[in-house]
Parts: sequence; structure tokens; C-alpha cells
Amino acid sequence: MTIRHLKIFMTVAECGKMRKAAELLYISQPSVSQAIRELEEYYNVKLFERISQKLHITEEGTLLLSHAQHIVDSFENMELAMKNIGKSTKIRIGGSVSVGTYLMNDIIERLESKVQNIDTFVTINNTFEIENMICKSELDAAIVEGIIKSPDIIKIPFCEDELVMVVGKTHPFYNKKKLNLSDLEGQSLLSREPGSADRNQFEQFLYEHNINVIKKWTCTNTEAIKNAVINGKGIAILSRMLIKDECEKGLLKILVFENISINRQIKLIYHKNKYISKPIEELIDICSNFNMISK
Repeated sequence: MTIRHLKIFMTVAECGKMRKAAELLYISQPSVSQAIRELEEYYNVKLFERISQKLHITEEGTLLLSHAQHIVDSFENMELAMKNIGKSTKIRIGGSVSVGTYLMNDIIERLESKVQNIDTFVTINNTFEIENMICKSELDAAIVEGIIKSPDIIKIPFCEDELVMVVGKTHPFYNKKKLNLSDLEGQSLLSREPGSADRNQFEQFLYEHNINVIKKWTCTNTEAIKNAVINGKGIAILSRMLIKDECEKGLLKILVFENISINRQIKLIYHKNKYISKPIEELIDICSNFNMISK
């Protein structure tokens, strides 16, 4: 079993066809078939099943794929590091939207000051997508808030954030000092897309308390949601750290509910099989000592 076997296997798993994999890898289809057959014989398992002229990965194949992605990624990182000794080092960092908006720049600046000649590539998306990218080894590490489901991901919590409900000046709730949860019944809600931790945690809380809201807007852009709330389009669920300026200017107001506080951990995550390179090691250290970063 070689890295070549794993690369061929990963390509077949991705495109679902031996012929297509051969085209992508610039090798013959018999060579692809032979590599898959050798892997199956080596591990004594069936990696793919052919159903209705299509290849479907088996449970054993899925297990191998989860390991192969990280083995190949580590190998390629080793190759890159050895060939670029004294040159630049690459790291791919993911971030959820709230983290990307408020924290990521400071963390990247600290990382780049500690690691010389580092090339940092950043991807911002919702927590669900970032988790998937970590599992597929498309990212080296990420900083997210909210729930991570995969048991294969290491989580290092380093600070907390609070989810709050906010309204604009023209909303009837703006001048209310305190509200009951039942006051939200039937209110218009502006929320993030499915997969967003903001949406999932607070909306789950409302669901558990039998509060029905009307989802008027669904949006991937936090700034668009803030602008819509400022213009009186409804109530939004947002990170407290993202609305500090608007609240200080009186454009937004945080709604106060008695004995209700929804906090979520902000955490550094990486796959348990990930090789901990020098940049990742420094990133772990930065996040572990996050209170030293002045905001």
C-alpha cells in the first residue's frame, strides 16, 4: 500500500467513476482498477459496490477515506516543507462568520508575528461547513463557535461569546426595559442560514420553549442582517461581540429577558489525525493564551 494507492482511491471516491478518476489522474482505467483491487486485497475488504452502473463507497471504504485524506495531506505537507526549507510555510485556517468578523484578524496577526515566512490562507463560512472541511483535510485548523458533532475533531475552548436578540429604533420593543419570552410569539425573525451556530442554538432554545416566530429573512451575511434590523425589518439573533458599535450608537438595542442567557464557547478545532506542524502549534498556543490578546 502506497501514497499512490491512496490518491487513486480518494479520486475514485470523489468522482464515483473509475474512468473519470483515470482522466483526472492522467493514467489508464486498468491502472485505477488495479490500484483499488490491490487496496481491497491488502485490507481484505470491499471498498466500493457497483449498483445500477454506479460506484458506491462501502462503510469500510468510508473509514479508509477518513484516514487517507489526512495521510495524503500530511505527506504533501512534508514534501512541501522539505522542498521549501528556509522559504514560506503554509497554513489553512477556517473561521465561522462571527469569529471571522471580530477575532480572526487579531489571531492571524499574532500568528504571523511568531512564525516567519508564513503564508496564511483563511476560509470563512458557517460552523457546519467549516467542520466538514476539517474532516476532509481541506483546512489545517479552524476557530468556531457552536456545536461540533464529529468525534474525530479535537476542540480547545478558549473564550465565550453570548447570543442576543436585537431590534432597531423603530421596533416596538426598542424602549422596553425587560421582556418575557412569550412576547416573542409571532414576531418577525431575521436569521442566519442553516448550519449557522447563531441560528441553531437560539432557534433551538425558542423551539424548546414553544415560542413560534416568523422567519422573514434568511441570510449568510451578518452585515445585511444588521442593516435590515436597523431599518425595522424585525428581530435578529446575533453575537454580542458583533453589535458593540451599533449598540453604542443607539442603532440597535439588545433585548433583555429575565434569567435567559445563551452563551457559546469559541474554540480552536483540528482533526485528531492532523500532523501538528510548527504553525499549528503556535496557533494552539495563541488561542490557549487568548486573554493576553488585547481588544
